[in-house]
Amino acid sequence: MSTQVLSEELKERIRKVRLVMVDNDGVMTDGRIIYGDNGDELKFFDVQDGFGLVLLRRAGYKTVMISGKKSRVNKRRAKDLQISGVYQNAFDKLAVFETVAKKYKVKPEQICYIGDDLIDLPPMKRAGFSVAVPEAVEDVLKAAHYVTLKRGGRGAIREVVDLLLKTQGQWAEVTSRYFR
Repeated sequence: MSTQVLSEELKERIRKVRLVMVDNDGVMTDGRIIYGDNGDELKFFDVQDGFGLVLLRRAGYKTVMISGKKSRVNKRRAKDLQISGVYQNAFDKLAVFETVAKKYKVKPEQICYIGDDLIDLPPMKRAGFSVAVPEAVEDVLKAAHYVTLKRGGRGAIREVVDLLLKTQGQWAEVTSRYFR
């Protein structure tokens, strides 16, 4: 977990979270997209971030991947991690946010949204707990309730997962099988 000191107000926001929405490019990945000569698209995902999303699922959270781009790679990663919902070509991320809230029967204050660019601002402003990665654009950094110490695609999601589970008192139960 980060060494950042959390205010009581921030802890209260975190305690309400039941669903985590993550932007893909720049949050789940490091933001780089590599195109191969054969039209292949390559992205870099962090294994610990992925395992963090698995831990969230085990703790009963819903997880949602949202991307302004459509990619087979995104869909494959979401399937591998058993992410609850995947929304691609999402140019109106606030509309997706509202759809997700309704579908999973959660209030906006029960959603953690992790983003990095301007397209993420509208749902970040609605979310009960909004998070930015440190390389996010300035306006996103200003709008976030929390800025991770780890970079997008390099442990930021895992940092948030650990923060959620520990602040909500679920860490010991969810991870007990690893401390036998």
